[in-house]
Amino acid sequence: MRVRKRYGQHFLEAAWADKVVAAIAPAASDRFIEIGPGPGALTLRLAPRVAHLTAIEIDRDLAADLAPKLPPNVDLVEGDVLDLELSGFSRKGPVRVAGNLPYNISSPILFRLIDIARAAPADRRLLDATLMVQREVADRLEATPGSGDYGVLSISVQLHAEVRRVLALPPGAFRPPPKVHSAVVRLTFHPPPPGLRNERLFQDMVRSIFTQRRKTLSNALAPFAAAHGLSAPVLLRAEGVDPGRRPETLAIEELVRLAGRFEPSQPG
Repeated sequence: MRVRKRYGQHFLEAAWADKVVAAIAPAASDRFIEIGPGPGALTLRLAPRVAHLTAIEIDRDLAADLAPKLPPNVDLVEGDVLDLELSGFSRKGPVRVAGNLPYNISSPILFRLIDIARAAPADRRLLDATLMVQREVADRLEATPGSGDYGVLSISVQLHAEVRRVLALPPGAFRPPPKVHSAVVRLTFHPPPPGLRNERLFQDMVRSIFTQRRKTLSNALAPFAAAHGLSAPVLLRAEGVDPGRRPETLAIEELVRLAGRFEPSQPG
């Protein structure tokens, strides 16, 4: 089987595909979207255990090889997951997502899934996503405040999903073996914190302070506060946050409250 390097392809060995499906824990009533089915290691194991599966494959040769092997409850879509309107695949009810994400575009796919989860109506919501990613990405996704891996990716994802690592995979679980270890993580989507009124402002603030994560919070917040005509020390005092803390020590709830201080209705 030819591997296309530009797609970051690494295909699961059969024994590990069984372990991944067990970690996904599909139910007979589930509807799934699979990202990057490749030769079908997960697809052909998931399909008999679920109600419906939409498999999205960017490689036309892999799609052509896989198509004749698929059972009737699988729809194969050829295209780039970042370009497709995924919400259209959930018209018949809530869906789950599974996939072996190409390491070079794992973050854009994660953010795309979050956008879909935010926008989907309750009757067609995105329930969860069980995804294979590079181990270092998994570390960042599930990182907690105060750890070195905690940052913009951790906060952006945990704002909308509970993250849990469900399986670790060595390089030998794939062919060709990648140069890194991998992990399967499950993102279970939930509504954002009720105090979050302006997510764009929140994300801008988080990115700004984490570019200076080793500075004190007072200094890290100063450029963003000044750009809004406000004083970082005054804002932190009003919120009851120690200005000597580092940005990476702030929990999401604290960051949400701090971002609320930049809302016009909030006194500085």
